[in-house]
Amino acid sequence: MPKITVHLCATGALLMSLAMPAAAQTLAIVGARVYPAPDAAPIDDATVLVRDGRIAAVGPRKRVDVPRGVRVVDARGTTVTAGFWNSHVHLIAPPFHQPDAQPAAALADALRERFTKWGFTTLFDIASLPGDVRALRTRIERGEVVGPQLLTVDMPFYPEHGTPIYVRELWERTRAPSAEVATAAQGRSRAAAQIDAGADGVKLFADAIVGGQRGVLPMPKDVARAIVEAAHAHGKPAFAHPTDASGLDVALDSGVDVLAHTAPEAGEWSSAFVARLKADDVALVSTLTLFDSELRRENAPEPVVQRFVGAATQQVRAMSQGGGQILFGTDAGYIEVYDTHQEYRLMGAAGMDWRQILASLTTAPAQRFGQGARRGRVEPGFAGDLVLLRNDPAKNAEAFADVRMTVRDGRVIFDRDADSPAR
Repeated sequence: MPKITVHLCATGALLMSLAMPAAAQTLAIVGARVYPAPDAAPIDDATVLVRDGRIAAVGPRKRVDVPRGVRVVDARGTTVTAGFWNSHVHLIAPPFHQPDAQPAAALADALRERFTKWGFTTLFDIASLPGDVRALRTRIERGEVVGPQLLTVDMPFYPEHGTPIYVRELWERTRAPSAEVATAAQGRSRAAAQIDAGADGVKLFADAIVGGQRGVLPMPKDVARAIVEAAHAHGKPAFAHPTDASGLDVALDSGVDVLAHTAPEAGEWSSAFVARLKADDVALVSTLTLFDSELRRENAPEPVVQRFVGAATQQVRAMSQGGGQILFGTDAGYIEVYDTHQEYRLMGAAGMDWRQILASLTTAPAQRFGQGARRGRVEPGFAGDLVLLRNDPAKNAEAFADVRMTVRDGRVIFDRDADSPAR
């Protein structure tokens, strides 16, 4: 075996910009099989040393010195990867609404049980009530609440008269301001205002399910384009919610960066369509569990469930085979399914192998959202975002859901083996 050189991290200006939660530890994870990245060879019987929130060294155990006095995790029999990203969640269910009024423990418990126990060190909230996720993020970064890195688009953009039928009660109950936009100027102005207030991107409903005779209402293309252009002018990504072929058309013509989920009602995706997505650098979030969960909740007939899930699976398969970028996401928070086993099963059914799934969880979102130089890999200098798995995903992709420990920026934020939850 060729010698593996172990480097200690430098403190460059970029790395110094990492945001670290309070109480980051010097931590040594010893004896694991490490997958440094989806395209890298595994390191067996390895040590990962994390110092000051960043990975200081990684390599075979005999070549990495572990300083005295550090916390050592015996990781024999486990697999270590970079921390996972969930690129489609909604932090809207209690206790996440008005988080400044919630006890820190309740917020930490909810984040742990719904997200960090599944390995997520970063969540991208892609539509929530105004200001909520930014406030929760502030409490996490101050060290009051234990949780993952949070990114958010804040409030979504609906077409005029297009508040989706399934969120109207929420909007009325919380008395949130309307998320509808009537003109390009209005869309551009609000997008800029939300980003200036701390949003990390925008999400537009390229078409919205409004019910009644209209059924699905598309957003005018000039409005959609204005929202996307405002996001891009601020260096931020634009997500789109598509329902059918008309929504896909609006999304692509407006220049969005990410499709928030598949669009089963649009029918099969051809290789030519996927080539267009790839040429336009448009990513797709998997969210396959969404359709199965929602249709079963509504007691849809089994043939209907299979038709929708089958169409969604075909679109992910076409994207994967065509070399398009796929991001992991579940729509958790809109659907009450937080367990990730089924998403991995469905991604496998769509023809994705474990390395492709790992990329969707790590390198792909880190690159897509501007953090590829500091997150998504187990390498010296990168953030100490790590997941310890009790089994090897190379043998079965559902092992990605069997999490023993989650570490964010050098701090353990979930430990299955602890006597009490990490706080």
